[in-house]
Amino acid sequence: MKTKELERLERDAKAVARWQRAQQHLLAGRNGAALEGYRELLIRHPGVAQLWFERGMAAIGTLEFLEAHSSFQKMVELAPRDVSLLVLAGQQYHRMRRLDDARDCFQRAVAADPDSVHAQLSLASWLERERRVDDAWGCVETALKKHPQDGSALYYRAFLLHRRGRNAEAEAELRELIKRNVWPDAQVKCSAHHLLAAVLDELGRQPEALKWLYESKAQLRRLVNAAALEKQYDDIDRNRRQLLASLTPEMLQKWKQEAAATPGRQRLVFLGGHPRSGTTLVEQILGAHPGVLAFDEPDAFVNEIENGARAPDRKWTLKELNALGMEERASLRGRYLKSLLREDLTGRGAEVLLDKNPSPTASLPLWLRVFPDIKVIIPLRDPRDVVVSCFFQNLAVTATNVNFLSLERTVRHYADLMDVWLRMRELGGFDWIETRYEDVVGDLESEGQRLTQFMDLEWDPGQAQYHEKARKKFVSAPTYHDVTKPVYARAIGRWERYAEALEPFQEKLAKYCAAFGYA
Repeated sequence: MKTKELERLERDAKAVARWQRAQQHLLAGRNGAALEGYRELLIRHPGVAQLWFERGMAAIGTLEFLEAHSSFQKMVELAPRDVSLLVLAGQQYHRMRRLDDARDCFQRAVAADPDSVHAQLSLASWLERERRVDDAWGCVETALKKHPQDGSALYYRAFLLHRRGRNAEAEAELRELIKRNVWPDAQVKCSAHHLLAAVLDELGRQPEALKWLYESKAQLRRLVNAAALEKQYDDIDRNRRQLLASLTPEMLQKWKQEAAATPGRQRLVFLGGHPRSGTTLVEQILGAHPGVLAFDEPDAFVNEIENGARAPDRKWTLKELNALGMEERASLRGRYLKSLLREDLTGRGAEVLLDKNPSPTASLPLWLRVFPDIKVIIPLRDPRDVVVSCFFQNLAVTATNVNFLSLERTVRHYADLMDVWLRMRELGGFDWIETRYEDVVGDLESEGQRLTQFMDLEWDPGQAQYHEKARKKFVSAPTYHDVTKPVYARAIGRWERYAEALEPFQEKLAKYCAAFGYA
């Protein structure tokens, strides 16, 4: 329902044009210009909740996190019963890592309209991430009482059954849902097929799981312009390989010398590697140390350095890296740290800031140009297990994980990313260490001590109980459900159950099996 304030704005042609320009700036990533536009609009139209929400989004983009928070709070004050805006605000608070505020927005959405499936499922999804599965179940059951045939709610109930380990029941409900073929949207249909594959995998019915997984991937591919995303990825990979080929040990040494006079107050450690290589497990073990402040897949490096503060579509070439002056490098470091720490500029007294984020491993040359003293930890895992695990992921499609829509491109993605690591390892000149998932699982304390000492810290006994601390934290990674359990070995050798599907790619993966000790 439109408010009188919104109707007044819509009668003002100049204000409408100004709003449209601000929205265009926001969508294009020109957050500074967008923020200026929203500030001007809100002088004359302070009662429009949507303006406050969009101003908050622009403020996040300019790293004005306190202004973003105050904008969202004003939006909540003006639109306390607008479920859509409340859910959107909750999602933005999640992006800001203000977890209590995010939960509050989802709870407000349910309170505003208990009959809203959107509100109930948004809260259920959040509660499940907090491992409050019973509370999440209650939200879903409330939604189904009012809307017993809603496809989204039925899918999410099956998901919670899977989370509870009741896979036979989950399978039955998913098959009935798929048989009905009545979907609220195509994305839920894809997710239902994917979930059935995951359920069948846990039930030990791998050939059937693979059949449903292929179907899910095919459906998802039809929802996006996969060819365009693949081309975008291929262009990036080609530029990256040119950069890697032109690097020399002397260049890396020169970068380090240029920054020798600008040490940071805290040590920065980058925890990279390929997705699904045990990165989250290592992050949780190291993050359990009282001297470590760990960040679980933050967007700071990608947003503030990789994409470039000056040009979102910037391509980093060797010429550009060499041309980065001291002042610009300091500016990039400052933006990165402000984004990483948000408004907590002290880092809570931590000796080490641990940035765990697998995909930016592809940009290791840029890391080393801006942070030449950074320490790098690369978790490794049997490449065949990594490929199978990545292929089983159900992620929003981007130019990176579009590769996970086929086994062939999943293998290619693994090769592309790990070729970066092999090249950087060959060049040397920086502090790095590798750790194997299988070694962590086999002897957590011994491997954990080795990694902790690499960060110039002493092992803390509490690190061995990392899963106890993980239960009290909100984990952003897709493996959030697994890291709250004691270390287990059942994921080792998972690829053998899919050996037939992997057979066409074994020759290509053999290079990496040999390089990392899995031959």
